[in-house]
Amino acid sequence: MEPRRTTSERVSVMHVRCPERPGEETYRQVLELLAELSPVVQALPPAAALVDLTGALPYHGVGARHLGEILRVRAISRLGVDVRVGIGPTITVAATASGQVDEPGGVLAVAPDEAADWLGPLPVEALHGIGSRQARALREYGVHSVGLLAAVPPATVQRVLGGRAGRLAADRARGVDPRPVTPRALPASAGVSRTFARHTLDGAAVRGALLDLVVRLGHQLRRRGQAARGLTLTLRLAGGTGWERTRRLPEPSAHDDDLRALAYRLMDAAGLQRGRLTGIALRAEDLVAADRVTRQLSLDRGRESRLAAERVGDRIRERFGPGAIGPAALLAKAS
Repeated sequence: MEPRRTTSERVSVMHVRCPERPGEETYRQVLELLAELSPVVQALPPAAALVDLTGALPYHGVGARHLGEILRVRAISRLGVDVRVGIGPTITVAATASGQVDEPGGVLAVAPDEAADWLGPLPVEALHGIGSRQARALREYGVHSVGLLAAVPPATVQRVLGGRAGRLAADRARGVDPRPVTPRALPASAGVSRTFARHTLDGAAVRGALLDLVVRLGHQLRRRGQAARGLTLTLRLAGGTGWERTRRLPEPSAHDDDLRALAYRLMDAAGLQRGRLTGIALRAEDLVAADRVTRQLSLDRGRESRLAAERVGDRIRERFGPGAIGPAALLAKAS
């Protein structure tokens, strides 16, 4: 049964999912779009999120479905991602609705007074939270739809699925789900890595790979508008062993100069000598918004020139791709 395309003001939960698993950076950008609609966003990595629209609806002065359409347009135009949006009075209804959207144009809003009628005809496995094993057990018992599940006494559902799982399934089939949307962002870190095709001893090759990671990580942080308070260097060695160390930056930064200096100190601290490397990873830790970092006035003209060149390089990468510009040492190796 298709619900009417109108929605009550009481509809307050939006469930957003990406039909294909996005990269970490794209997923973060989707979360940023959601934050433009409401301050209450719960990340459900790797490809979904919840939004509490309770306060957003009167603030924006539009209906919940219209907010979902705004989100889709922004996601397509800014990120090239066509998200699927489900809206309902509870997390279960909203998530179930987004799961029913399989084609472009995907915004499905279920009003509170329509939720039970809309859920009823759905196959039992379509109810958010019902796994394949639970659905199989219910079907063996003769329960093929959400409506039948709602009609079965909760005690019976508990015997079929087990105590807590049965109680939750019975409640959610009836549209009962008191869970709130709990604000939760992604962990405050970002990372890049490199795997070597063969065991690597060459110090210059390793140093060049580390420089490439620094440039990639710095660009990623600046695109996000974030700065790192620390760096973690991880080295994977032949034989399955590894080495990892974390150090703090003197002050939060996303600039290649600062990241490179600390990354090189970490590499020197490893004391590899004749260690055979199979991979290397660099992770920025304890991230903060860049606009919260106080920028110190510098009398170092060389540094100021490098920062200006860095901004130009970022614009070139955004237009022509990440490999369009970089340190001369890396470009020389590539050629």
